[in-house]
Amino acid sequence: MTLPDPAPSSWRYERVGQGPVAVPAVTAEQMREVDRIMVGDLGILLIQMMENAGRHLAQLAIDRYRPSHVTVLAGSGGNGGGGLVAARHLANRGVDVEVALPASDRLTDVSAHQADILQRMGVPVVTQERVRRPAGGDLLIDALLGYSLRGDPREPGASWIRWANEASVPVLSLDVPSGLDATTGRIGAPCVVADATLTLALPKTGLALAPAQVGALFIADISVPSEVYRRLGVQVGAIFADGQVLPVSG
Repeated sequence: MTLPDPAPSSWRYERVGQGPVAVPAVTAEQMREVDRIMVGDLGILLIQMMENAGRHLAQLAIDRYRPSHVTVLAGSGGNGGGGLVAARHLANRGVDVEVALPASDRLTDVSAHQADILQRMGVPVVTQERVRRPAGGDLLIDALLGYSLRGDPREPGASWIRWANEASVPVLSLDVPSGLDATTGRIGAPCVVADATLTLALPKTGLALAPAQVGALFIADISVPSEVYRRLGVQVGAIFADGQVLPVSG
């Protein structure tokens, strides 16, 4: 597979006592190759990466917002699965959580597994067919669309994005704000305006091009071995030496 040249670093993390550490950015195509190597070559399963993503998302939600009630807007794919994992961890931490997601027959297998766990736990899960608008609460988690989006969001996600932007509560996006092209930074119609974004593994190149949509940017460690980046020709230092969820700046 021929990949584009790695994007130049657009971000940095201020490591305590050691100054700035460069944090390279990757395109959506490069991130797809990261996922392929992780699963196909190294045997690190999607459900493991999803668990890491959702746990870190829940922790950031608690640390940054201290919410008592959270609504998770979850899509049908892997991004939505991360949101469902976050909902479980938030509920386990005593946060009142509800989840809005597409009908269960639209979910990928691994996301359907996460939704089933929530239903067994008694976490309220409602589908597009049963809800006019998801409730607000103290925080909205946007886990609708991930880095694979091409073009403008379609229904029902588009309606939920518009609703999220009209809500009077902060929005925390997972990986990229839904509606934003992860590579080019194209702002879709519609596109989430996030207060903060937790991107996974490395920032996506488009995040630097749409700061008003992204808000404060954090990166989360989903346990990508350095060997994976080496195969892509991306130089990544020990960026998670100080923790698994870190703020980065441009």
